[in-house]
Amino acid sequence: MKISAIIVAAGSSRRMGFDKLEADLDGESVLTRSLLVFQACPEVGEIWVVTNPEKFDAIEATAARLEINRFAGTIEGGAERHLSVSAGLERVGDDFDLVAVHDGARPLVSAAAIARCANEASRVGAATLAHRVADTLKRGNDDLEVCGAVSRENLWAMETPQIFQRELLRKAYAKVLADGEIVTDEVSAMEAIGVSVSLVENTEPNLKITVPGDLVVAAAILRGGAESFPTVA
Repeated sequence: MKISAIIVAAGSSRRMGFDKLEADLDGESVLTRSLLVFQACPEVGEIWVVTNPEKFDAIEATAARLEINRFAGTIEGGAERHLSVSAGLERVGDDFDLVAVHDGARPLVSAAAIARCANEASRVGAATLAHRVADTLKRGNDDLEVCGAVSRENLWAMETPQIFQRELLRKAYAKVLADGEIVTDEVSAMEAIGVSVSLVENTEPNLKITVPGDLVVAAAILRGGAESFPTVA
């Protein structure tokens, strides 16, 4: 089983107010933390980072400094997430069985969780890390008033990585691009071609950095479970 990882890092960080991927997370950037986890996963053979061209030099320098030897290079991202993933797919070699797509803003995913998701994708073709929705859900109206309940039975929140057999993901994205669709994750792309995606329950922290307070939480998790995360020399 050989995995090519595409780390998506071309977002605008509008809700953050600053570039969240460059934000410090206990001595290294959020994006660097994501790179280090995939470097630590034995099943991963190469790591591509899809991002804005002005970040290329800094990312490449960081990969060299930390000896991230599975780092394959940087790729220019698109205006939408699905365009960035498509650009990454074009660079994946035919000798890789699986493609893992991961949001660079999820720096706390574990190598063990990546491996579990990859094993399931190898078995069934398509898999995603996910967690059960635990919050009480309510529907609101335009006036910000509660107007109804939403049952959380069988509801799952999608995480990344989302991992697929290479040709299956290429087929899904070929349809998405041909139809002019906009999808926000690869599970949605699979739905477009009628392929079922297996849910791999993740009970470990896999926070997506979205607002400034998330950095505080992520730092606390990182320090509290230091033995579980890749070390930086």
